[in-house]
Amino acid sequence: MIKMVVTDIDGTIYSPETGTTKNVKDCIQNLVKNGIIVVIATGRTYASTKTVADSIGIKCPLICYQGGLVMTYDGEILDVKYLNPVPAREIIKDFKKRNIHLNVYVEDRLYVEDDNQYIKDYIGDKGIDYFKVDSFDELDFSKLNKLLAINYDTVFIDNLIEELSGKYPELYVVKSAKYFCEIANKQATKGNAIKFLADKFGFKTDEVLAIGDQNNDIEMVLTAGVGVAMGNGTEQIKQKADYITDTIENDGFVKAINKFVWGK
Repeated sequence: MIKMVVTDIDGTIYSPETGTTKNVKDCIQNLVKNGIIVVIATGRTYASTKTVADSIGIKCPLICYQGGLVMTYDGEILDVKYLNPVPAREIIKDFKKRNIHLNVYVEDRLYVEDDNQYIKDYIGDKGIDYFKVDSFDELDFSKLNKLLAINYDTVFIDNLIEELSGKYPELYVVKSAKYFCEIANKQATKGNAIKFLADKFGFKTDEVLAIGDQNNDIEMVLTAGVGVAMGNGTEQIKQKADYITDTIENDGFVKAINKFVWGK
């Protein structure tokens, strides 16, 4: 029996073109009404994740920064895993030489050195602010959430992930969207966050359904008793999932819930 449903946001229950559909919102609200805990799991900030929960009309636990920050809806920190400042500053120095755009997240605030099209495109309708600094060196990295490199060359992003994963095995380096390379604490994964919440609520991970579409969702679909990949997901997550549902355009989330929670 499924007692907790953990869902990714972008590409799973939300798209820039359609937002979150009424069918998906109704489905999530119905889960909550029937006593099933819904958790939103994303690489986004807490502020942005809470905005999504508000748009759906639920108050639920929030997994942010891939699992680096687990929060209550009201903003209480349940678990946090910060990124080590030493390799982070090495990466920043290297990226600056190579002119790679970087978002830096400290205490749930987003900082950039360059106020360019990358950051404007990234913000979009996420509902968060960003702050420009002359240099990341002026920031206190004691509570560093993550780094995010953005480049519109997908081959470049794939190569960057391979490069950093080899050079920094102590870090979690993952592709969270086709243009995004995320760098975080090694333990800051959605899978570990699911284990934390399942233990907190007294569930077995076998009683959890997790659904996502990108490589940063692989750990959680492997951790959950039922791991679902979206039809629009990457080939890597489809290979690891227990089940591949329909695409986001066809409310794949709803179809997965109907199958595994309600038995329809």
